[in-house]
Amino acid sequence: MADEPKPAEPLGRRLRYELRTYRFLLSILVLAAGIFLTALAVGYFTPVNTTPVFVAINSVTAPAGGGNYNLIFVFAGPIITIIGAYFVGAYYLARSRFEYLMVTKSKAEFLRNLPEVEDLLWELTPNDELRYADKKAELRIRR
Repeated sequence: MADEPKPAEPLGRRLRYELRTYRFLLSILVLAAGIFLTALAVGYFTPVNTTPVFVAINSVTAPAGGGNYNLIFVFAGPIITIIGAYFVGAYYLARSRFEYLMVTKSKAEFLRNLPEVEDLLWELTPNDELRYADKKAELRIRR
């Protein structure tokens, strides 16, 4: 009976775990997609649209008989870029503050900043939660 199969985790829980694990990578991808869409819009509406690269791209994004997708890129590109930049910046700030608090040897400082560390864990990966639990065990903090 020791080898009973565990019930499968719900899809929502697995998805949340994966999103938290790869949060930084996804933030970078969102930022890159926003920059790419913005570059496509700039390549259509500025004088660089005469370069061979943008002539080929614009023939696909704004075909003669179809709709002009570059108009969507004008609005979506900067918005997605701002969202991606926010996610990347939030991750970097949370990571730097978390690393500072994990390096501290002072139990008093760690206890004083315990609520902040727990808030920062929402922005970080599951491995950081394990580091946090190890740090609490190292400083002999029960909670």
